[in-house]
Amino acid sequence: MSSGGHRMAYWQWGNSGAAHVVLCVHGLSRQGRDFDTLAAHLVSAAKGDIRVICPDVVGRGESDWLKDPAGYQIPTYAADMLALLRQLHKQVAISELDWVGTSMGGLIGMVVCGQPGLRSAGPSRDAKAPLKGSAAREEASVGATFLPVPVRRLVLNDVGPAIEWASILRIGKYLGRPVTFDSLQQGADAIWAISTGFGPHTPEQWLALSGPMLRPVSDLPGSKMRLHYDPALAAPFKQATEASSLQGEKTLWQLYDHITAQTMLMRGMDSDLLSPATALAMTQRGPKARLIEFTGVGHAPTLIAADQVAAVNDFLLG
Repeated sequence: MSSGGHRMAYWQWGNSGAAHVVLCVHGLSRQGRDFDTLAAHLVSAAKGDIRVICPDVVGRGESDWLKDPAGYQIPTYAADMLALLRQLHKQVAISELDWVGTSMGGLIGMVVCGQPGLRSAGPSRDAKAPLKGSAAREEASVGATFLPVPVRRLVLNDVGPAIEWASILRIGKYLGRPVTFDSLQQGADAIWAISTGFGPHTPEQWLALSGPMLRPVSDLPGSKMRLHYDPALAAPFKQATEASSLQGEKTLWQLYDHITAQTMLMRGMDSDLLSPATALAMTQRGPKARLIEFTGVGHAPTLIAADQVAAVNDFLLG
């Protein structure tokens, strides 16, 4: 593929033989372990009859870094998700497919769900193989240009077709900075300084959420810690202009208007990325999303608080 070929890691929860798949896709600088709490709850609520798949989008977590940073854009990510779904469908045929997307993960979901041409027949239902390991790595391929089944229910977590320019500027100030930390706690504190919009968390919750965000710089004892992602993923992000953002908004609204999945929109009431006006418009056009808002939270709800988890659970499994 144009990015030179790469492999994408994912985290699996639940029954590897289940035909109901929930794909959880994280935000711009995050990784798949963000969904640990939600995934465990969904598996318990579904009595194990579900597969929850949480990929590390390329350039993040356990996935490969791209040779060409220009590939760190939504089209690459959408193609990777289609490749992943094709692989999962080969292993165990998918009969129900749901999507939970936080921020960037929601944008990817809109691109996938807003293209009716992606809904074509997948591989034979008798093509089965067990998954190996909680972070099995599968080949990403642009050739996977279909959805095994249409997305049934779509959760958009604090994101819509229109993204506030001030939020883009805020994210650009920290994204890709080559920083290191002396300890996990120091790293967690630094991440909190730029993530207060996530809302209240206990110290234990925040440390657990921050752990997968950090990697040792070397294998030596006492090594400093670094962020988990490729700093180069900031390159295409920082090339964005307000004009190009507005042009992208038009395309995303067109995609949103073609979504047929039942859609729930989650919004932090203090969000600087998803405006009240955009959220309202999303309830009135396209899939006419069901809107739920959370007080004391900005961008973006982490799906750890009980009320946030319950909202997703009720929508997907209620």
